[in-house]
Order: sequence, then C-alpha cells, then structure tokens
Amino acid sequence: MAGTMTTRETTPRRWFEMMPMNALRREMDDLFENFLGMPMTGLATKESLPRLDVAETENSVEVKTDIPGMKPEEVEIEVHENVLTIKGHREEEKKEGEAGKKFHRVERKSGSFARSVWLPCAVEETKVTAELKEGVLTINLPKLTTAKPCKVAIKS
Repeated sequence: MAGTMTTRETTPRRWFEMMPMNALRREMDDLFENFLGMPMTGLATKESLPRLDVAETENSVEVKTDIPGMKPEEVEIEVHENVLTIKGHREEEKKEGEAGKKFHRVERKSGSFARSVWLPCAVEETKVTAELKEGVLTINLPKLTTAKPCKVAIKS
C-alpha cells in the first residue's frame, strides 16, 4: 500500500470529463495509485502530466513543477481568468538506426502535455515571472492588491 494518499486536483473540468465513464476511469486511476501504489499507465496518462506544488504567501502564489530535460523554449505558460496553464512539448529522440546501439528498453516520454490548475486567488497576470533551473520550473504569480487581506482598525 502507498504511504500517502493524493487528493484530486481543482482543475477546471470540460463537459466530456464529467461524463460517467470518464468519472469512473478517474476513480479507478485514483484507486490503483493511492492504494496499490502504481499508476494506471496509458489509460488516463495521468502519470505523464507534471505534478504541481501550489503555495500561497501574503503577496503571491508560487507554483513549482518538475520538468526535467526540458528547455524554456519547449514550455508555454498562460494565466487567464484565475487559471494557470502549463504546456510543453518534448521531441522524440531518434532511436532506430543509431550506430552501434541495440535498445532493450525505451521508457523516456516524448510528446505534448498541458496542465491547468485553478489559482487560490486573483493574480496580476501581467507581472507573472517564471524560472527554469535544474529541471524545476518555478512560477511566481503576484497577488492583485484587492486579493490581499486588509486589516481594519476598530474605533472605540
């Protein structure tokens, strides 16, 4: 059994994701991943999506994700209506016909991914910054001034 359970993400859902069979598939994926410790490879491709850490401070929201081996020009970040979307594409390396190599296993993934997550508060979309360092993408999203808590003094 896996030691920790993951929680379902708060990503925006499209109409086809709400269909009963897709909901059942998501539940089965969670069952296998949370209780048996193994992802359902190839069915929902959940394992191919980058995992996110979303943290909130007084002034900003910080999102971190591991995207090893990717270059900044292979990643696209978009913030629109309180939703952060990270898209990427990794080209497949040529395997067949490489001189002197006989492949016994090929597991490294290639292709496209897209990941969206609802942000916990409104952010200044024009002031978002991102840094890719040692395979870790860090996105800093400053909060809107109106989204920051304001202390109110009580008069007596």
